[in-house]
Amino acid sequence: MPSLPLRLLLRRFALLLGVYVLLRAGFYAFNYDTFQEASASQVALAFWHGFRFDIAALLLLNLPFVVLSMIPALGRGWQRFLWGIYLLLNALGIALNIVDWEYFKFIGRRTSNELTTIGADVQRQAGQLVGNYWFLVLPFVLLLVALWYFYPMPKGRQPESDTAEKTSFKNRSTARRRWLLLVEALLVAGFTVLGIRGGLQLKPLRTGAAFAQQPAILGHLALNSTFTFLKSLGYENLERRQYFASEMELQQALGVRPAVAAKAAPRRDNVVILLLESFSSEYTGVENGGSGGYTPFFDSLATHGGVLFREHYANGRRSIEALPAVLAGLPALLENPFITSNFQTNELHGLGEILGKQGYTTSVFHGAENGSMGFNTFAGVAGIQRYYGLSEYPGARQSPDYDGHWGIFDEPYLQYFSRQLSQQKQPFFATLFTLSSHEPFTVPPQYSGRFPKGTLPIHAAIGYTDFALRRFFAAASRQPWYRNTLFILLADHTSQTDRRGYQNTLGSYKTPLLVFHPGQTLPAANVHRITQQADVPATVLDYLHVPTQGKLLPFGYSVFDSTNTGRAVFLSGGSWFLVHSDFVTELTADDQVRLYPYQTHRLPAVPLPNPDPQKLRQYGNELKACVQLYVNGLIDNRLYLHPKAKQGSQ
Repeated sequence: MPSLPLRLLLRRFALLLGVYVLLRAGFYAFNYDTFQEASASQVALAFWHGFRFDIAALLLLNLPFVVLSMIPALGRGWQRFLWGIYLLLNALGIALNIVDWEYFKFIGRRTSNELTTIGADVQRQAGQLVGNYWFLVLPFVLLLVALWYFYPMPKGRQPESDTAEKTSFKNRSTARRRWLLLVEALLVAGFTVLGIRGGLQLKPLRTGAAFAQQPAILGHLALNSTFTFLKSLGYENLERRQYFASEMELQQALGVRPAVAAKAAPRRDNVVILLLESFSSEYTGVENGGSGGYTPFFDSLATHGGVLFREHYANGRRSIEALPAVLAGLPALLENPFITSNFQTNELHGLGEILGKQGYTTSVFHGAENGSMGFNTFAGVAGIQRYYGLSEYPGARQSPDYDGHWGIFDEPYLQYFSRQLSQQKQPFFATLFTLSSHEPFTVPPQYSGRFPKGTLPIHAAIGYTDFALRRFFAAASRQPWYRNTLFILLADHTSQTDRRGYQNTLGSYKTPLLVFHPGQTLPAANVHRITQQADVPATVLDYLHVPTQGKLLPFGYSVFDSTNTGRAVFLSGGSWFLVHSDFVTELTADDQVRLYPYQTHRLPAVPLPNPDPQKLRQYGNELKACVQLYVNGLIDNRLYLHPKAKQGSQ
């Protein structure tokens, strides 16, 4: 039988879980309009998912109390001391959650570390805030009183020494008694660590994991404010950028145009995005004069039926930065990836959400360990209905297709992808992320020596991925859905380089973009327009004639938009860069603006000494607008330029 201190600890923790259920119910009631699209069963499931976040948050918040509770002392003085620690710690947690009943309406997400930056403002406005939101004091007091009243205490009078424990173990030796208490302490420590990290999964529990359910907005309900606040501590606070005095000036500089209604009735074509690991432009033949490439199939697709955009750039240098750009149009303009940032619960409308409401079946496939780089959680944030990782692949790690490092080799995984698509209800929107061309660049043993070794370790792996693509398209072409599918092929980022022309800031972001439809003629497009990963959502919605309804970020354009020449933005070396077809603009950390002449994947080492003042001002303001909208939009949860976002952040 567990010792009395352990039994008391479990009962006291159960009381806290009950209080957090009530806090979640209050949050739901105060923000019912936000969640009204969800059914009762979906709301109930969000409450159920919430227990995982409650356990993690309560263990993290009550860590001192848990440690002290395992001291085998049952004296009244000690128990009253524990009682005080318990009430003090959890009063803070209750207050955070009750504040969010109203604060959520303004920021559209659970409280994070912004309280550490606005603490002085809250102190100055304390009187006004209490006056406006006095009604929140009542549930705070009631819940705190409930914790005080129902707090389990040892029954009967307990002396300062541990008499009850001595009685419990009176027939056992002192050594055995101490051993059992040590075992209990170790078990509590183990389960505490397990609870705080949220389970045995690859990565510790993150706020983004709450958004794996559908509709994704229920992630805010599954979360609790204690969890989001504690998890955000330690993140570096962003410094606001204020280049423009009004939103109108910002939008003019950014080049935002009024939303245009869909051109025609929506198309019902399937959409497949193939996001290719480290598939740099310098590895292709078609982008390098037709020689020295390692991608014969990609080259043939680009020259026979596909549309290859030759001035395409990634928005980041890491795989974790690619998915937000491709699925939600969010470029990587911070040093820390959005997926693991403090802003991962901000308002974000991905292609999964938008197309899901059009009746699409939506999915993301990645043959790596579930949880790798947070792709599974971000898929939920983007509104994707189902994520397929290593765990879903037949045999998983025990499969002969496992590469021994990251996951499933590209060739068998792409064949699996083709089979899975044939089982999905049409129309479908599916994204696959390859992995074999990731370090250590493993090629299956049966293909050893088949692909050109080249001059870099990655070259043979790129050849293998290209071969896997050939096999995929051969298999897919025999499926009934194939000719009704738009394919988009692009890379997540660049990798190893040995071509001197690519060894510069711009060249380190140069990747290919190929759009292909086996059953339709694609709209006319300028293949030399500047394109970026963040153009994918606009391109997909434009091609399908799906109205955006204010749910498209203003950083990217459709590649079929003939009214502009496109642009690309990225962060490199502490500076932001804006790529246009004539110039590349740099905005340094100290707000200096520099201009460079544009040439495909080449950036001079020094800027123009006497740039065109008009271009310097125009492009400088455009880049500043991108940065201000991105940074301040993350801070204020106002990335979207539509009435709902503005109203929600007033």
